[in-house]
Amino acid sequence: MPSFTQILNSIGQLPDYAGLTHITRGVEKESLRITPEGTLAMTPHPQALGSALTHPHITTDYSEALLEFITEPGPCVDKIVQQLHELHHFTYQNIGDEHLWITSMPCMLGKDADIPIARYGSSNSGTMKSVYRLGLGHRYGRSMQTIAGIHYNFSISDQLWEFLQSQEQSSLSLQDFKTQGYFRLIRNFRRYFWLLLYLFGASPAVCKSFVRDRRHNLVPFDDDPHTLHSPYGTSLRMGDLGYQSNAQESLVITYNCLNSYIDTLCQAITQPHADYARTSVKDPSGDHQQLNDSLLQIENEFYSVIRPKRTSRSGETALSALTNGGIEYIEVRCLDLNPYEPAGITQQQMQFMDTFLLYCLLSDSPTSDESEHHQIQENQRRMVYSGRDPELHLYDQGKERPMREWAQSLMANLDELAQLLDQAGSPYSYQQSVATEQEKLNDDSLTPSARILADMRAQKVTFFRLAMNLSMQHKAYFADKSLQKSEQYRETAAQSLKDQQHIEAQDTISFEEYLRRYYSQYQCASPDLAIAE
Repeated sequence: MPSFTQILNSIGQLPDYAGLTHITRGVEKESLRITPEGTLAMTPHPQALGSALTHPHITTDYSEALLEFITEPGPCVDKIVQQLHELHHFTYQNIGDEHLWITSMPCMLGKDADIPIARYGSSNSGTMKSVYRLGLGHRYGRSMQTIAGIHYNFSISDQLWEFLQSQEQSSLSLQDFKTQGYFRLIRNFRRYFWLLLYLFGASPAVCKSFVRDRRHNLVPFDDDPHTLHSPYGTSLRMGDLGYQSNAQESLVITYNCLNSYIDTLCQAITQPHADYARTSVKDPSGDHQQLNDSLLQIENEFYSVIRPKRTSRSGETALSALTNGGIEYIEVRCLDLNPYEPAGITQQQMQFMDTFLLYCLLSDSPTSDESEHHQIQENQRRMVYSGRDPELHLYDQGKERPMREWAQSLMANLDELAQLLDQAGSPYSYQQSVATEQEKLNDDSLTPSARILADMRAQKVTFFRLAMNLSMQHKAYFADKSLQKSEQYRETAAQSLKDQQHIEAQDTISFEEYLRRYYSQYQCASPDLAIAE
């Protein structure tokens, strides 16, 4: 493959810049519903918001109280932000006196067993979604299901893929070349995503109630008995307090090719795991407590920072969709909510994400191995707990390197790419977006994680009180605005309820038979493959 600079020079010589700016994006943003007192809402998913099973834009994830807003994928960043604002606005109109919690780490929590599991109705598909979450509660505890984040979906145009294919003189089919290229992006993303934890991490502290009866390395915040934190922390959500699993350490996935990726996850889904076999799949009454006793119930249980994705048909597994059609887009999963923004993410952040992901695609990406896999895990751990430490070192190709030196090198490349994006006629200023993030490297007090701790100290408030105050401010922000599409959103909600009823009426097989047919799709190509690539 030509070098990064050669690729940029070649693109810059084309009148249409090889479709470089033709990017399709989408955002999935989670937020907890909370009471006016700042505790977890125990109310069911509001019917006025529609069906969590079938609504295209408003659903739940994990807990019944964890709302998820899903935008239409599209090429316009401003329209995605606009839709996020509309979805928030409509939701606030229909949740009464409840609020949306604005940070990734949750509000005050009571007993773990009292956290409500998300419910999706009586259909087989809805029951499967609920049982999966019930199983997660048994495996990891229900408090995990109150953590919120942002997923950023990203794909590029066929025009750019065809240009890259010609540059590499590849004889692969276009779809196979795309799949190969997206894996190249994924490998580089995993090498460099620590930079995103530094720039966008916004969970350096937690309410003490979140770590009740759990081991942790956090320390009290000043003389505050209610808040625990990591002094140089960035994104505790991405550490061992979040969706990390010791059991999954056996899953070594290097993202070098589609077959090994699918085989590794397939076996993790189909082979029993001793730790989870201790919890019966069904309780004495015959009700499911988990979908199976394998390492993974389904592929979504593998908690990766980035996933290869393809839109699946109803009843089709995610791995089957990838097997049949290859990678369609990638999903970034390591972004915290931005607590200072009403919608949790800004247009500027999305522009930076585009630049970062394009750099991961266009730069050299050697194949990975198990040694690098473990170095990436160690870099993640260091960034989570010590990301703003001026003396922090990370592993780069097996050797330790000062984090800030490495970050400056990456930012220089990102700026070069941003210049080309602006020259290509993008309506957004990519250079300004990169410059905004560069300022955080020059002054770490500008990072969200540092800002949260500084605001707590300046205002003499707990993490809970700071987050609660911001939550009330964001609710007031939307209350002061009008929503022209209210009727349209009401119609969508009403239609989703009808769609759920239709699905429930159409079920003709038992839940057991539904699961049998679903799991029959997991056909591992290499039965003797170990849980590692």
